[in-house]
Amino acid sequence: MTQGAGQGPEVRTATLRDFRVPAYVHDVPANVQEPGHDPAPPAPAVPPHAEPDPAHQEPSLSQPSYAEPAPQDPAFDQPDGYTPTQRDLPVINRGDTVQVQIDTEPAPRPTDGLGPLHVVGDVHGYLDELIAALYEQGLIDAEGSWSAGTARLWFLGDFTDRGPDGIGVIDLVMRLSAEAAAAGGYCKALMGNHELLLLGAKRFGDTPVNSGAGTATFQAAWLLNGGQKSDMDRLQDVHLQWMSRLDAIELEDDHLLMHSDTTAYLDYGDSIEAVNDTVRETLTRNDADECWDLFRKFTKRFAFRDESGPEAVRELLDAYGGARVVHGHSPIPYLLGEVGTEDTADGSEDSRPQIEGPHVYAGGLAIAMDGGVTMAGKLLVQQLPMDS
Repeated sequence: MTQGAGQGPEVRTATLRDFRVPAYVHDVPANVQEPGHDPAPPAPAVPPHAEPDPAHQEPSLSQPSYAEPAPQDPAFDQPDGYTPTQRDLPVINRGDTVQVQIDTEPAPRPTDGLGPLHVVGDVHGYLDELIAALYEQGLIDAEGSWSAGTARLWFLGDFTDRGPDGIGVIDLVMRLSAEAAAAGGYCKALMGNHELLLLGAKRFGDTPVNSGAGTATFQAAWLLNGGQKSDMDRLQDVHLQWMSRLDAIELEDDHLLMHSDTTAYLDYGDSIEAVNDTVRETLTRNDADECWDLFRKFTKRFAFRDESGPEAVRELLDAYGGARVVHGHSPIPYLLGEVGTEDTADGSEDSRPQIEGPHVYAGGLAIAMDGGVTMAGKLLVQQLPMDS
């Protein structure tokens, strides 16, 4: 083994302040509308045990706002012509999320001597917050070195963009992978849509792609999605090779791990191995249109919410195995309807998302792990299995 859609009306707002865009973006390509200039919330403080990086610079509070691409049609199931060049996520009312409290039997522990399983949600360049979260879980020591012995750690993707040090995050994950292996455990990572975006921006730049809804480029989409010039300047071949070889989906202890809350993985194979092979082969062919289509499908979201959510999850579990899906990609504050208006996204202390842990939903079949660190939420690291 190698390493759908919800339902409901689409509601948009032009006042989202949840994500950050780098201040150096002044000239946006003609096919992209210039974003607004609402102030972004300040990033969380560096944890006391993490040494500050002298090269690390927090984003300016004067940076314009950004929100990730939104689906286009009312059912959030993008047509073939969908192009991820919108900034706002739809507002999801709290009542739209169907939660069912259930009692679940803990997944069996591995019998091959491996330790407990942990998963990490979207990091998006917030290296200091990642170090703090890993340290809190006992996975690294005060020097940032692996300290969890035979434990297993899976990152669910989206290491770069929006935050200040995406390359630093990748370097840390790569180093921990070697240290964990030496200790008898492992640290692995999945492919997120922002890995595909950064790869595309580096490989194809301003090469036009067939978006189905007008001309688009990876470079324009990368800038729009919070691409950081400092990350691009520091990007090396070793980072590109590492990203291009990441798996898209994996099964661990009856948990089906993936980045995006979408059934689009089914388009790439009827087994985990087939999906991972197809994604890697697509990247190997280096075709801009093929890579754009892959990125477009990985941006889909919200397939597991609402009444249709459990059915969508079961479709994936039936194809790939497992008893639960664990994903990142869609921030929990959006799934809960806690952000999306000016009153709830103004960056003030009282309005910041209050995320304490993962979000279990879809009849207990899905666990959302993106705590919304880019909107001053929380970077989540969770040991599995967990109760409903």
